[in-house]
Amino acid sequence: MKFVDEAMIDVSAGNGGAGSVSFRREKFIPFGGPNGGDGGRGGSVWAIADRNINTLIDYRYARRHEAKNGEPGRGSDQYGAASPDIELRMPVGTMISDAETGELLVELLEHGQRALLVKGGDGGFGNLHFKTSTNRAPRQKTPGWPGEAKKLKLELRVLADVGLLGMPNAGKSTLIAAISNARPKIADYPFTTLHPNLGVVRVGPERSFVVADIPGLIEGASEGAGLGHQFLRHLQRTRLLLHIVDAAPFDEGVDPVVQARAIVAELKKYDPKLHAKPRWLVFNKLDMVPVAERESRVNDYVRRLRWKGPVFSISALAREGLQPLLEAVHAAVAEHQREAPPPDARFDETAATPASHSAPPPADD
Repeated sequence: MKFVDEAMIDVSAGNGGAGSVSFRREKFIPFGGPNGGDGGRGGSVWAIADRNINTLIDYRYARRHEAKNGEPGRGSDQYGAASPDIELRMPVGTMISDAETGELLVELLEHGQRALLVKGGDGGFGNLHFKTSTNRAPRQKTPGWPGEAKKLKLELRVLADVGLLGMPNAGKSTLIAAISNARPKIADYPFTTLHPNLGVVRVGPERSFVVADIPGLIEGASEGAGLGHQFLRHLQRTRLLLHIVDAAPFDEGVDPVVQARAIVAELKKYDPKLHAKPRWLVFNKLDMVPVAERESRVNDYVRRLRWKGPVFSISALAREGLQPLLEAVHAAVAEHQREAPPPDARFDETAATPASHSAPPPADD
């Protein structure tokens, strides 16, 4: 299925049904009184997080979602039927914003989470509600309240603990395939990965974390080179970034240090907060370097980068050095969870419900 992580949709709730003006008319009952029922409530539109969906492609082509109006009231104290709500299922990690104001309305962070997007209008009052001791035959009624309508922007950001960052062909896809059950496309040409891939890494019993692989960055990505910054948003929810560096590039004229610095510069241009996330250096493809030269080559790269953080040397293809890396990553993720647990992702439905109507619309005579 095609990976789509952005979409624009229009949602419209149903209007409430109008109230009814009616009087009870039966033989031998000359003054039966008013019996006009209320109108039914219009349908609302809800968003529901579904872990079985991983793309917004359904909303790329179906952009208009309208709930039905409530039924009008009838005589004999009959209230109009309420219209059913519409439920839009979206991937976990979807951010829903108002397209006109840019305001973030809700983030769907848990499976089954429900969020009210637009509220259906309440039904109007029938003349039954206007009966008083001095007005025994009211002919007033109210129309239904209008439903809300909004233009929304949907943006998917995958939920992962660890993100893989690096140049094309640095070995990110090979690494995620080696440490998880993810099976991304792997080939010997750049930009093999065209959309993010998620994999669950199991370090031991009840010890796991989620890793995300995004398409590679190149210098000039902020100006649109390569695939640009299109997929960097998927790293913004991660707790740790692994910067994968090709320690043995095919082209001898390519300097891994220059490439690593270019990636960091592009990261900073895109989002300083993302640049400030914990980041580790992982030198890959050590199987292509003679054993006697590996340590000196890695030390030279680290010295030229003036790197002070954690450094790991691995070969994703030969599966060398992976276990120490995974143990360290799991420990870091677990520690981060203990020190700064993520905020409660459950959505308070009352926060999205508009204020109740304080007064009915003008009555129709």
